[in-house]
Amino acid sequence: MALPVVALLVLLAGQGLLGVPVLHAQQGEQARATQGTAGALPKPMTASDFLRMLPPTDMGGDTPLHRMALDDIPALPFASARVASNPLAPHAIPIGAKSCASCHALETLQASHSLHVSAFMAGAHGVAPQGACEACHGPGSAHAQRPEAKGLIIAYTHGSATPVDVQAGTCLGCHANGARQHWTGSVHERRGLSCTDCHNPMVRLSSEGLLARPTINEVCATCHRDVRAQFNRRSHMPLPEGQLSCVDCHNPHGTVTPPLLKTATVNETCFSCHADKRGPFLFEHAPVRESCLNCHTPHGSNHADLLVTPVPMLCQQCHTNFQHPNDLLTRQNLRSGLVPDERVMSRGCLNCHGNIHGSNHPAGPTLVK
Repeated sequence: MALPVVALLVLLAGQGLLGVPVLHAQQGEQARATQGTAGALPKPMTASDFLRMLPPTDMGGDTPLHRMALDDIPALPFASARVASNPLAPHAIPIGAKSCASCHALETLQASHSLHVSAFMAGAHGVAPQGACEACHGPGSAHAQRPEAKGLIIAYTHGSATPVDVQAGTCLGCHANGARQHWTGSVHERRGLSCTDCHNPMVRLSSEGLLARPTINEVCATCHRDVRAQFNRRSHMPLPEGQLSCVDCHNPHGTVTPPLLKTATVNETCFSCHADKRGPFLFEHAPVRESCLNCHTPHGSNHADLLVTPVPMLCQQCHTNFQHPNDLLTRQNLRSGLVPDERVMSRGCLNCHGNIHGSNHPAGPTLVK
């Protein structure tokens, strides 16, 4: 009697009839679990999520306001970004990024990988259409009706009808504070520079900073050609070699000092690298204490050690007819001069007075080695 029962079970298993309800139940549970996961709403992004995804915008300055948000407060989506105000089209209304892309296909393609568009798209499912283009260019309804008329959309070129202060003010709407807190009143702002003179947020030309040229030094050299030429002199700061950049000493967005130094004084800027010249010294050298620029030129020189003029002529600008030497030595006393003098042939004040920046030597103010 047991044999027919076993045969019947084998037959049912071979036809796939045995265990079907159990298999279907397992598949149903998996399907419901998968469907529940796919249908669940994504978790709201917090401020800490955006800080991990987006690059900082304070350029090394103090903590910006957007970093002060608490992690437990959901971050506002980029759909809530304020549409820029265009004073030349006060009655225009937003029309959405898709309307802009219908005409500006090339610009849309170029900006698709930019940090600005990526920042707006980081809002995931909550992004509104006006978040991508009109947050920077202003509402586009008037421009769409009359695309040939200038000024109906905020354009970031000097040839446009948009005033430069409106262009910069739009950028500062998000990029204020930090290293840009002194932009208003700075030398670049007073001379009518716009943010897009140095930056190009629409095309990726640099690895960082959305610069208009591949490197910071190339951007600065666009206007400061005389300074760029100084770096080609025999003795120069290692900027052409890539060990320094202009922003290591200067803040192009404005500072409290006229040459846009990142520190309060020239000496503090130099001491950030040349800490051994800081002191304190028991016997100080007065012109060194006053300013490093009394003896050195910061960008490049045809004399050794970035000196403004060779030794001993440099020293004799102050030490003339005092103790020794008691006569003035000029370039004519060099080996190639009209009146060669043995005291300046392969010799100089630094042969004896080596601690020229300051001394703790018992010899005192003579600054000897």
